[in-house]
Amino acid sequence: MFFVGIGTAAPAARYTKAECLDAFQQSQWFERLDARSHMVARTVLQRDNGIEARRLCVPALADVFCIDPDTLSRRFINAAPALAAEAASKALRQAGMAACDIDAVVVSTCTGYLCPGLSGHVIERLGLRADVQAFDLVGQGCAAALPNLQLSHALLSAGTCRQVLSVCVEVSSAAMYLDNDPGVLISACLFGDGAGAAVLSREPSTPGRKIQWRDSTSLIEPAHRRALMFEQRAGMLRNILTRGVPALAAEHAARVLDTVLQRASLRPQDVSNWIMHAGGRDVLLALQRRLELQPDDLRYSAAMLREYGNLSSAFVYFVLDAALADDAAGGWWWLSSFGAGFSCHGALLEVA
Repeated sequence: MFFVGIGTAAPAARYTKAECLDAFQQSQWFERLDARSHMVARTVLQRDNGIEARRLCVPALADVFCIDPDTLSRRFINAAPALAAEAASKALRQAGMAACDIDAVVVSTCTGYLCPGLSGHVIERLGLRADVQAFDLVGQGCAAALPNLQLSHALLSAGTCRQVLSVCVEVSSAAMYLDNDPGVLISACLFGDGAGAAVLSREPSTPGRKIQWRDSTSLIEPAHRRALMFEQRAGMLRNILTRGVPALAAEHAARVLDTVLQRASLRPQDVSNWIMHAGGRDVLLALQRRLELQPDDLRYSAAMLREYGNLSSAFVYFVLDAALADDAAGGWWWLSSFGAGFSCHGALLEVA
């Protein structure tokens, strides 16, 4: 499998963490929450948390504090199809392909639910063929990009498809929830909205960089499910985020990496670029320590986190796009995501 086109999309509205704090303090929610919650929000949004800005699908920050099931559902249906189609269109243009060239589309999300699924909206907006194979993957959280790509790889390997469109889209502002739980508050301060897409093919692009999927693996441990997950409360998604996530992410990432590198007779030193889901600043630091990396090794993840926040499943497409835009050195690249489950996935790419 080869990556022949990458595309990303984010809302036009950019909000800094200082603006987010100001809007929160002026909202009715500030009065509803207790003094400890005020301190948590101020600490996260005033210190260096690795994030400077986020893109959100609201015309004004005050709107993000309109939190009820119907408003959040409308926000998702208004934003998710448009973001997904924009990212996918960019990927198609980069691949030099038309919509009719796509044989299958795989769409992942965890921040909203539609039936029929998002894939139908992407098919409609892009004008994909009526006989395109369509798959909607839900409930995999921040980790979803890799399972999405693994399914795309399986479709291509089966010989039934020549080109597959992979899309991850998250409208985190449509999964907004606030209460006095510190994990809930920290989550509200981290996530942004965006979409990523890739056109995948059995043949490499010509001309352009050759990006080949070589191997991958997954690790899922349900015993740690409650460390990071959504739950339903009052008809809305409530994000559970615990203190153990950075250590869990780092440990699982190391195990997945070791598995694939051993199969390829490679060492971590052989990896020239790290395309990692960030999660947050503390997660990046834990990854750096556990994988024995230098800060510069995670520069693309850190840069995307700083400018966009945690984009959940869409994040690694932004990191991969940034590395390619920077003409990063070729060789072995490591692509990895982790999240709800608790799950972690990794893939070895060969880039020339």
